Amino acid sequence: MAGIKLSVSGLDKNFGSLQVLEKITVDIQDGEFISIVGPSGCGKTTFLRIVAGLEESNGGTVMLDGKEVTEPGNDRGFVFQNDNLLPWRTVISNALIGPELAGEAQQAARARTLELLKLVGLGGFENYFPRQLSGGMRQRVNLARALAIDPKILLMDEPFAALDSQTREIMQTELTRIWEEGRKTVLFVTHQIDEAVFLSDHVLIFARRPGRLRESVKIDLPRPRALSIKRTPEFVAYVDHIWSQIEEDVRHSVLHEGG
Repeated sequence: MAGIKLSVSGLDKNFGSLQVLEKITVDIQDGEFISIVGPSGCGKTTFLRIVAGLEESNGGTVMLDGKEVTEPGNDRGFVFQNDNLLPWRTVISNALIGPELAGEAQQAARARTLELLKLVGLGGFENYFPRQLSGGMRQRVNLARALAIDPKILLMDEPFAALDSQTREIMQTELTRIWEEGRKTVLFVTHQIDEAVFLSDHVLIFARRPGRLRESVKIDLPRPRALSIKRTPEFVAYVDHIWSQIEEDVRHSVLHEGG
C-alpha cells in the first residue's frame, strides 16, 4: 500500500431532526477494496454520497489525498445501483460522457475508453444501444463510464442489486478481475454479506441509525479469488461473524422500521 487515500474523521449527518450518521471515523489505504454493510437505513448510501461530494455533512471532514472534499469532482467515480444509460447513445457514447464533460481531447479519450470497454468485457459492443444489452452488460457500461474519468477512488452503491443471482456472481468475479488490473481504491456498498467478503480487503460494519462504525473486519483470504472460495470454512466464518454483528439491527429494522 502507498499510504492513506481517504481519511474520514468525526463525520455527522442529519436530515432535519433525524440523525443519520454519527462520528464516523475511518482511514482507507490506497488501492484497498472496502465494502460497507449494515441494516437498511443505517446511512451507507448517505456516507457514500458525502464522500462523492453529492451531499453535505453536518460535521467532521472527508479528505481525499490530503484535500478536503466539499463538492463533486472527477477524482471520484460513482457507480449507481441503476445504470441510467442514455437510450439514444451507443455504448461508447455513454461511456464517454465523463471525458466529454471534462473537455478531454476526443480522440485520446475515445481510444482510452475503447480499451476500458475491452477491460470490462464489452469489446465489440461499442456501437450497440442500451436496449440491446442485458442487465449485466449495462452495468459493465456503467462501470466503464465511471472508470473513463480515471478517478482516484471508485464509489459503488449496490451496483449489482438489480441483477439476478447468477449474473450477480459473475459480475463479482469480473469486478475483482478489473480491480486487480488497476488497483483503484474502491468503496462498495452492499446488503449482501457474502458479496462484501468475496470482494473486499476490509468490511466496514455500520450499526443501525444513527449509523456508526461498529467494526472494521480485515478479510485475510488469498487473491485472486474464485467463486469456489465461498464454500470454504474460512469464508463462511467471516460471513457468520459479520452477520452476528448486524443480525439484531437488521431484525429491528425489518420489524420496527419497515426496512
